[in-house]
Amino acid sequence: MAPTLLIGSCQSFSGKSAVVLGLARQLLRAGVLLRFGKPLATVLENEAPAADDGELFDADVRFVGANLRLSAGQLLPSLHSLDLAEVRRRLLAGEQDPGDGYTRLQALLADPPATEPALAGALRLNLLEAAGSLDEGLLHGLSLAQLARELDAPVLLVHPWSDVRSVDPLLAARAALGERLAGVVLNGVDPDGLAGVRQEIVPALERFGLPVLGVMPRSPLLRSVTVEELARRLQAEVLCSRDRLDLLVETLSIGAMNVNSAMEFFRRRRNMAVVTGADRTDIQLAALEASTQCLILTGAGEPLPQLVTRAEELDVPLLKVEHDTLTTVEVIEQAFGHVRLHEDVKATYAVRLVEEHCNFEPLFQRLALPLPVA
Repeated sequence: MAPTLLIGSCQSFSGKSAVVLGLARQLLRAGVLLRFGKPLATVLENEAPAADDGELFDADVRFVGANLRLSAGQLLPSLHSLDLAEVRRRLLAGEQDPGDGYTRLQALLADPPATEPALAGALRLNLLEAAGSLDEGLLHGLSLAQLARELDAPVLLVHPWSDVRSVDPLLAARAALGERLAGVVLNGVDPDGLAGVRQEIVPALERFGLPVLGVMPRSPLLRSVTVEELARRLQAEVLCSRDRLDLLVETLSIGAMNVNSAMEFFRRRRNMAVVTGADRTDIQLAALEASTQCLILTGAGEPLPQLVTRAEELDVPLLKVEHDTLTTVEVIEQAFGHVRLHEDVKATYAVRLVEEHCNFEPLFQRLALPLPVA
């Protein structure tokens, strides 16, 4: 069986997919034949089975495979799903068979036939993205610690770092994974505190047996959300520019001040979603002249025709919601940093970010793989 590397995290939306993409690019440059998969599927919406045999593919696996141009044979199907109905069925039926998940996974990871000329003699690696936390997947026998133990596989952990209190989940992971914890990437670090984390925190973590292979700054782009996703979460009516719903929103502004203050505020923001009352036409028109990706109208009333016309001219989607402004803002704020990395522009930036801020040389040495070509 080819060696396996697990990419895990202590909590969901830690940035695993970004690190997967950046690391995979380096592995491919080193001439490694990759197979990639998520044993436990977490993103299934709008996804159909890959074939008539009913194999289950996570949407993240599809995106990563397409971005890296992996063949169909290099994508590994998921064994189980975190679909709510399926988890409920297993729980009520008392189904917990850790051995079943591992046995099926072992069969999937078995080396492909050496008779295939494209694979003969190639360096191989199975790259597996684990579930969102250390414990997620226990019911299916597919938690991070279970996978690491059964596959005897090293783990690269991606963990958001906000302040020194972020250390406790890492210590829990170290206790659960032991020597299989091959390294940690600290993600989402305040850019202003990047140097301090590298100079003080990294050596401290390493004294606790937590080798740090990267410190990545917080990125507004990677935390951004599409207008389409906002419209879905808000159950909004799209009044115009429906073909521009792929625009990325990085910041949120609330148009509740006078128009002069609003114009000055808007000039300092970029790639905004602006939330304002449906009756504030002055604020709405000012927002359209700034770096606004979408304009979200709350409350009773309909926008004036001239507003819709101007939004159409500038290709700015106009959304109308039934929620009040406070509820709308809460929904949008919850979306930032809690969406999947499924846009090519994000993937390209993620690869560059990993290249600049991570050093995977110790990981390549542990896996007995050549270093990537510069």
